[in-house]
Amino acid sequence: MDRPSSKILLVEDEKNVGCTLMERFAKEGFEMVWAKTQAAAIHEISNQIFDLILLDVGLPDGSGFGVAEFLRERRPATAIIFLTAFGTAQDRIKGLELGAEDYIVKPFHLKELLLRVRNGLKRASYLSGHFEGVDSSVIVGRAKINFLRFEAEINGEVFPLTHKETALLRLLVERRGCVVSRDEILNHAWSEDEFPTPRTVDNFVMRLRRLVELNPEQPEVIKSVRGIGYQLI
Repeated sequence: MDRPSSKILLVEDEKNVGCTLMERFAKEGFEMVWAKTQAAAIHEISNQIFDLILLDVGLPDGSGFGVAEFLRERRPATAIIFLTAFGTAQDRIKGLELGAEDYIVKPFHLKELLLRVRNGLKRASYLSGHFEGVDSSVIVGRAKINFLRFEAEINGEVFPLTHKETALLRLLVERRGCVVSRDEILNHAWSEDEFPTPRTVDNFVMRLRRLVELNPEQPEVIKSVRGIGYQLI
């Protein structure tokens, strides 16, 4: 079980949902703070450090996406899980592009949400410890990767990386020139409770290629090794 001091910011304007989540997560040993508006969320982020944020998209004074952008600029290591009624592919993609760990559509099952939160906290805790003492940035293809800020910089434009993307890329950098199997990647970046598949790895590699390759359709930086995995050149 996660350490009792794990601190979560809930950004949710629906009273019933908010009360239910605050009560349940408090019983599980989490320290909870509840913000009901975008302005309140930004205030809390400016004044406190959170391990994870549960973030609704539709807020009365703005968008949860705006909160995520503000968070990524100031607290890049904080995990984000979107919890929202907006379930279109476009919304999901936008949430993931902002560096979210997960995107959960309402209605949801409380046990599943708790599991996803614990997994997000495990990854955040692992990465914080794993990246201590390492080079904060490295050049991979056309991108400058900052592992401590969870971001890729390309021609002056900054793109956020999720914790999984950061962990996957760090593994490839550490093993540069070697073939890394899909199973090793899964064991490194995913927990046992998430039930990922090799295809999951392929999808994340496609996202990273769009960042580091000049031509993602003809990759020269992250090469595929048929039937095994990937190799960072």
